[in-house]
Amino acid sequence: MNEVQRHIDVNCPVSTVYNQFTQFEQFPKFMAGVKQVRQLDDKTLHWVIEIGGVQREFDAKITEQIPDKRIAWKSIDGKTHAGVVDFHRLSDNQSRVNLQMAYDPEGFAENAADMLGIISNRVQGDLERFKDFIETRGRETGAWRGEVKAPGETHGRR
Repeated sequence: MNEVQRHIDVNCPVSTVYNQFTQFEQFPKFMAGVKQVRQLDDKTLHWVIEIGGVQREFDAKITEQIPDKRIAWKSIDGKTHAGVVDFHRLSDNQSRVNLQMAYDPEGFAENAADMLGIISNRVQGDLERFKDFIETRGRETGAWRGEVKAPGETHGRR
């Protein structure tokens, strides 16, 4: 299993940054290689991506979502892909986005892209494009403020 961890500081309030990140169907506007994301229900996303000219599709389940704090997911269709995005308030108008992702590259194209650092560079580029997208707009395109509790969690927010 391979991992990538990146972060970026965004000149917007944490609630604005988090709200935009809940708009999964907008991801193709700033994520390279993401062709489409469809939100099937509150917890399930269908992704269509392209890496090294190879297109693939997978479903992911949101495993934890805490407004202004965290969004975590994992693939549910046999592919190994999981991650978490944490949101931190740095000031009233600045936030930090921390992204951690674990994945198993499939096939020659994905393995080659991973060995050449293309995937980790793409993640950093996605974060930079997200920053540009939200800072240029100055506001989110929508928001979902619901909570998804982590497995085993039965009480309110942490």
